[in-house]
Amino acid sequence: MTSANRNAVWVDRATLAPGDTPIVGLQLTPVVTLRTTDPAADSNRPRNGSMGANGMAGAYKKQTMSADQFREARDGVELKSGEVALRSRWYRCLGGRTGAFCSYHPDLEATIQCLQCVKLGISARSYFCSSQCFAAAWPELQKLHREAAEANGKGKSSSGKDGMGKVGSGDGSSSTQQQTVHIRGPGGESWVEVARTRSYTPGIDDIGHVLKYECVPVSKEQPHGMTAASTLETEPVAPTPTPPTRTMIPLALDGIKGSVAAGKFTLLTYNVLSDIYANPEMYTNCPRWGLAWSYRKMNLLNEIVAYRPDIVCLQEVQSDHYENFFQPEMSKYGYDSVYKKKTSEVYAGGTMVIDGCGTFYRRDRFSIIKKYDVEFNKAALSLSEALSATSQKKAALNRLLKDNVALIVVLEALEPPDPAAAAAGKRQLLCVANTHIHANSELKDVKLWQVHTLLKGLEKIAASANIPMLVSGDFNSIPGSAAHSLLAQGRVPLDHPELSVDPLGVLRPPSKLCHQLPLMSAYTALLQQGPALQTPLAKKQKNCMDEATGEPKFTNYTVDFHGAIDYMFYTGDSLVTSAVLELPDENDIVRKNIVALPNAQWSSDHIALMAEFRFLF
Repeated sequence: MTSANRNAVWVDRATLAPGDTPIVGLQLTPVVTLRTTDPAADSNRPRNGSMGANGMAGAYKKQTMSADQFREARDGVELKSGEVALRSRWYRCLGGRTGAFCSYHPDLEATIQCLQCVKLGISARSYFCSSQCFAAAWPELQKLHREAAEANGKGKSSSGKDGMGKVGSGDGSSSTQQQTVHIRGPGGESWVEVARTRSYTPGIDDIGHVLKYECVPVSKEQPHGMTAASTLETEPVAPTPTPPTRTMIPLALDGIKGSVAAGKFTLLTYNVLSDIYANPEMYTNCPRWGLAWSYRKMNLLNEIVAYRPDIVCLQEVQSDHYENFFQPEMSKYGYDSVYKKKTSEVYAGGTMVIDGCGTFYRRDRFSIIKKYDVEFNKAALSLSEALSATSQKKAALNRLLKDNVALIVVLEALEPPDPAAAAAGKRQLLCVANTHIHANSELKDVKLWQVHTLLKGLEKIAASANIPMLVSGDFNSIPGSAAHSLLAQGRVPLDHPELSVDPLGVLRPPSKLCHQLPLMSAYTALLQQGPALQTPLAKKQKNCMDEATGEPKFTNYTVDFHGAIDYMFYTGDSLVTSAVLELPDENDIVRKNIVALPNAQWSSDHIALMAEFRFLF
């Protein structure tokens, strides 16, 4: 900013967001505000030496401005006469590591260190929060030890293989690109300069060390600072948490009626927890930095692409995050996508946003034939039109207008799964429905009505073409609920207790609450078909399933609730489940101070579900 008539410019505040723990790979950008005395800004400034209201003669008005209005005084930047810029410096404390974090559970402090890792120069992987954690990691540690020993024996630095030796970067500027600068703090501690930019991304070398940010306004006339520098210090830098690692469990196909095609595909469904709902007051279990979208988005993406699903159904995808993140990032991994947002928006972060459903598919495996947008609000409006009394219409709309949506796509497999079908030139189509049903537990009639509306739409598609179908999403309905019964059994028992709450009469007669789609739950196959191999992991899965309901014990795990509300259904006359993604148990979620989702490792309050399917002929 250029202003030759400014008497003084100084830093008013330099802060990080509350709970903004520095994490390796997560950019830090302090919020900096500057203050200035500007005589031109105060039209009511006292004249002719008169006293102002504050008792000061000729007092100038003080203005507060964001540092975003000023250029950064980086190396090589030449300032104009009268221009004010902000000079920034980042330093790392060299007084020894001030903290250590578990290399496998980075949100927990370390209590054990592997000395062999230290000797071999791979100390970044050497910290553990408990003896159990150390024992679980020991097989991987042994492999790392062998690799590091071999590298050292060949005269190579083992740190390069383990990612060591990398330093943090501040928009491309780091201590490796400039002469190292050391300073000494007031307490005698030593600091080394690591960046000369306002933003800084901590690297592996920073783990366990405190960082210091220093800023000062400068000008061409005062290049060393117009006032004293302002500083802030961070908490110790923590390593990047890794997303959960889960494997596919093959299922037995003995006894399956019909011919099972060799071709197969996978579908993943996941409620990713929209940023507009990630409230720190609600999710007190999670550190604030773990709730930040800048962190969660990468953890979620890394988890999803690691599974390499052919089709991905995501719920609670914020509209701007689909456009600016999920769509372009998933495209890099070979996915095309479609999106349907809810039918009303909320104000958040200075703009109007809302969440919705996004369906992604690998472009090397499928092409899209048709897309259907299902807006339950439109169905509610049509229903209200059939009511005669104005009061009835108003009551119906107040209860049914909840903005939920579903997204249906018809895909064509680029390579037919059956050789005979391929030889005959037969097209293989697949219909995939992705939905997020209303969440309010008091409105079970609305949930059931929405599910019934969706299934009736799918029945129309099925009537027009013999096409395998998958119905997935967050149904916000537990096993045994009326909505789940409709999906899993094709009807709702006439004596189901939830049918007693129907103030609008939309569920009457109860006999109409049925459908003809032969739907089966993908994870129920884990119990019905059983694992193909009785491995320890397969045996563990039995404890993760509720044998009474045939569904996972939980797909949503918060402080106030844990249970199954996410499902994947498929038409059992045309598809068979051949594998499912491993389910976590409570021990995978609950440990030390972690009691629920989301947390630093699991970036949503839901877990991802995925199954592998094969076509039946």
